[in-house]
Amino acid sequence: MTGIGFELLATDGRARRGRVTTAHGSIETPAFMPVGTAATVKAMTTDAVASTGAEILLGNTYHLMLRPTAERVAQLGGLHRFMNWDKPILTDSGGFQVMSLSDLRTMSEEGVTFKSHLDGSRHHLTPERSIQIQHLLDSNITMCLDECTPFPATEAQAESSMRLSMRWARRSKDAFVERPGYGLFGIVQGSVYPELRAESVAALSDIGFDGYAIGGLAVGEGQETMFTVLDFTEPTMLKQRPRYLMGVGRPSDLIGAVRRGVDMFDCVMPTRSGRTGQAFVRRGTINIRNARHAHDDRPLDAECGCPACRSYGRGYLHHLFKANEMLGPMLLTWHNLHYYQDLMREMRDAIAEGRFEQVASALEARLTEGDVEATTDPIAKPPKPPKQNRPPKPEAKPEAKTEAAAETKDTTDEQ
Repeated sequence: MTGIGFELLATDGRARRGRVTTAHGSIETPAFMPVGTAATVKAMTTDAVASTGAEILLGNTYHLMLRPTAERVAQLGGLHRFMNWDKPILTDSGGFQVMSLSDLRTMSEEGVTFKSHLDGSRHHLTPERSIQIQHLLDSNITMCLDECTPFPATEAQAESSMRLSMRWARRSKDAFVERPGYGLFGIVQGSVYPELRAESVAALSDIGFDGYAIGGLAVGEGQETMFTVLDFTEPTMLKQRPRYLMGVGRPSDLIGAVRRGVDMFDCVMPTRSGRTGQAFVRRGTINIRNARHAHDDRPLDAECGCPACRSYGRGYLHHLFKANEMLGPMLLTWHNLHYYQDLMREMRDAIAEGRFEQVASALEARLTEGDVEATTDPIAKPPKPPKQNRPPKPEAKPEAKTEAAAETKDTTDEQ
């Protein structure tokens, strides 16, 4: 096998059930990729990540090229060995992070020159260098360097940005070293403009890639606009290649995007939210810091089989966050990643069984239910009784002062 394999196993409407095959194993799709930006999924061991059902992780070219450097990772055996993860890895190109450094970078046709956010050192990232870094990391799925078009952008701005990305895509393809089990994805750009998205898809298809990502979304445009872009972009894309929606997202985003034919996703939301006390559950979200959870011994989600839900109650998790104990963020991160993998598994099964819309609609309805009703605190202090209305005390007459009071005043004045 040259490149990576993709088998389309079933469809239900536009929703797709597939399998991506790489040199480090296969990925069942639709799939969610936890983000391991700096060669670690924050607050998790790789064994713990694998236990949630995750089959692929995402690493970040920008951060790893700065620290510890791609050359160091290669010298230590590649990213899989370095972080003790023997399953597939996808690395993004570093383009999104570099483009976000608006006051620290300059861009040209050749590439991007930027200052490190760590120490101010200068670096030059070109399509060729990005591909080389990802090769040194031993990434199974390499991403082309592109310019992530900001939102909002005029049609002229989006056109110029997209065409630069297409020229960089050609250079990325030329620099990529083909080998069995390793693939290269192109990235569709074009902002919210149908003609530009179609032009981008056609250009990338002409170059030829192992998979195609949809970029330039989840950058502030809102869910409705994102779904509209997917509605007119996905039908133009090749059916026999995996589709990857970059940087998405919330559970409702995932359901809506799978409905529109997307196969792969990544987002920092489940891990970042877990570290700040937000849990994703089947009925929506929970802020475990809220006082209503302090006396509650129920699990976050009674239908979840993660360690946090199996072994701990809300009251304990609330305590951990209030006490700033690191176990709190660890357990909520574990729960969130487990929930995301459960969600993807439910959608995969539904597509295979030909009942995706029924299951997806039920999942979406449950997300709007809100949390279970709060319990009553059994040891809460009773509220203080209201103050009774009493007549005001009469003012004391000056001549009523006692001799003792006068003596006290005199003594105080002397002090």
